[in-house]
Amino acid sequence: MVTIITEVSKYLMMILFACYTYDCFSVLQKADDKKRQKRIFRRQQMFLFLIHLDAYLVIFAVKEDIKVLAFFAVQVLLICVIQLIYRFLYKKASRLVTNNLCMLLVISFIILERLNEAKAIRQFSLAVVAAVITLVVPFLIHRIHFLHKLPYLYAALGIGLLAVVAVAGKTDYGAKLAFQFGAVSLQPSEFIKILFVFFVASMFYHSTELKQIVITTAVAAAHVLVLVVSKDLGSALIFFVTYLMMLYVAAKSPLWLGLGAGAGAAASIVGYKLFGHVRERVVAWKDPLSVIDDEGYQVCHSLFAIGTGGWFGLGLFQGMPNKIPVVDEDFIFAAISEEMGIVFAICLILVCASCYLMFLNIAMQIHNQFYKLTALGLGTVYGFQVFLTIGGVIKFIPSTGVTLPLVSYGGSSLLSTFIIFAVIQGLYIIREDEVFDEKRNSRRGKQADQKVAKG
Repeated sequence: MVTIITEVSKYLMMILFACYTYDCFSVLQKADDKKRQKRIFRRQQMFLFLIHLDAYLVIFAVKEDIKVLAFFAVQVLLICVIQLIYRFLYKKASRLVTNNLCMLLVISFIILERLNEAKAIRQFSLAVVAAVITLVVPFLIHRIHFLHKLPYLYAALGIGLLAVVAVAGKTDYGAKLAFQFGAVSLQPSEFIKILFVFFVASMFYHSTELKQIVITTAVAAAHVLVLVVSKDLGSALIFFVTYLMMLYVAAKSPLWLGLGAGAGAAASIVGYKLFGHVRERVVAWKDPLSVIDDEGYQVCHSLFAIGTGGWFGLGLFQGMPNKIPVVDEDFIFAAISEEMGIVFAICLILVCASCYLMFLNIAMQIHNQFYKLTALGLGTVYGFQVFLTIGGVIKFIPSTGVTLPLVSYGGSSLLSTFIIFAVIQGLYIIREDEVFDEKRNSRRGKQADQKVAKG
């Protein structure tokens, strides 16, 4: 009976998620039709809760533990609270961004419950904390108007914290990434990415002259170099690409993009020569089967899992994702592909892409240069991290050890991504205010013209 439930469930989840994903992009059409958009957002919420319910019915059928249903109930409560907060407290916030945040959280709860119940409970607890902490962030972004005046404060905090980690941080997998406080581990680089974006946006808001670019580049390079010293090369790469994109957009010169790409290529060669764990990952990427018992073990089992799952997946609890080392963090996409299917995994990628497109859409439409660059930078941080994670799992690029935002297990990653989404919501509200002011000024202009014509 459980096998039948699991088999039916995987197809139902796939269909529901495909419908949800389609709505992520269809809602962008006819943006002026607010009634149509509201219908789509409500439909997305329905798909979200049905996927959640479907998965937990399977989990309950397998575990036969009433605690599973209680855990499911508190998750539903959290998702409802997040939805209600952004619907009523922040009426101008993007409902698509809110829906995607909740959908990615639901997928995380489902797959972590399947992989490791204790970590699923911990992830839920961290999500509650993150939701509470970030509740005020859109309000602060909307109301505080001096954020662009603090570039060197952002830089000092960022470089200082990274330097402390480089000296006193805990070493994991060859890199110094985090502080350990008893059972709690904190990875500062996850939060410094946000400070880094604010720093670069502040600097380029004031000027894009050569002197300002040189100073900004030097400080950005200091961030990257400290990360390299810590051997946190995945984060260093995210910082580098984010800065390069922000510089290119701010300076509006392909020359900087070309110089940055050249510097990045040279740095990758130096990194390959200097760090043994980088060479190991490159070997595992080039031919993992030749080193399957050593460097290629993780990548090989990731590819086996994806291939075994096929298009439609094996169903929850029908695969062996725990054979992949660190599967709940770096390689969670492989576990999703194995048991939920490649179709489901592709939809997950598209949902992440819709988040990235929303970030870019805000960056293009908002008028204030500081906010524009902030949205671009945070979008690049998010989008490039998704690319690095999934690219490493499918052997498109060497593994970099970064997590899949909102889906992978990890408190620092979860909280920092919550903050990014909350900042984006604040920027979206600012953009909506700009649109409202433009319409109001346009109406006033037309009324003034009519009075002149009558007079």
